[in-house]
Formats: sequence, C-alpha cells, structure tokens
Amino acid sequence: MISTGSMTDAEATAQQSAEIPDKLYFRIGEVSRLVGVPAYVLRYWETEFPRLAPKKSRTGHRLFRRKEVVLLLEIKRLLYDQRFTIEGARKHLETGAKQARRERTPKPERQGELFGFPPAAWEEVRKELASILELLR
Repeated sequence: MISTGSMTDAEATAQQSAEIPDKLYFRIGEVSRLVGVPAYVLRYWETEFPRLAPKKSRTGHRLFRRKEVVLLLEIKRLLYDQRFTIEGARKHLETGAKQARRERTPKPERQGELFGFPPAAWEEVRKELASILELLR
C-alpha cells in the first residue's frame, strides 16, 4: 500500500477498497494480485483469522467476496505497515468488530423508549392488553 503523509490509514484502506473491481466473487489469483501477497500467504491467513472464510466452489477453488478482500487489505496493513504480530492483528480486528457492533446498536436512554415510543404510548398499550385479557377470561 502506498501511504502519503496526508492520508490516514483508514483513508488509504478505503482508497484501496475502491480500486477493487465490482464483482461478486474473486478467485485466489485475483485476490493475490489485488492485495499484493502470494496465494500461499492468503491461505495461511485464512487459518489464522476466523473472520476470513472464503466459500469454495464445487471444484474446491476459493471464492472470496468483496468484504473478504477488504478484510485482507486491512490484515495486510496491520501486519506489514503497522508491524502487528498475527495474534495482535487478530485481537485488533476482534476488538474493532465488537466496538463497531456496539456503536451500531443504539441504546435507549430510558426503558420506555425501547422502540421509539414515549412512555405514555406504552401505558396505552398496557391498558389495551389488559382489556383484551379481561375479554379472554
């Protein structure tokens, strides 16, 4: 990856991911050229990083999706540019994924706002459910 002084690592990874052709699946040779590492390195990384799980065709060829190519570019950046160990890169990716999930899941500020309804609306729902319960008895 070519890094310039004014470009952050995230911007450089985003730029490289933009250069990935718009296809559903990539064979290992294509991915090897895109990422810039030999195919045997990709196969090794597949054993070391659980999130990296390419599908296999009926003939046994690995078929990588775009998100896996982006992940491989990130793994390469962590290992080659940032000088992480394999274990360190794995942990970094795991904690980053957990943090991203937490950020995507908005927490309600109050119990009553769980589904975006104000507490008064929940009270109305409770009353209607109580009346239905009375009808069923």
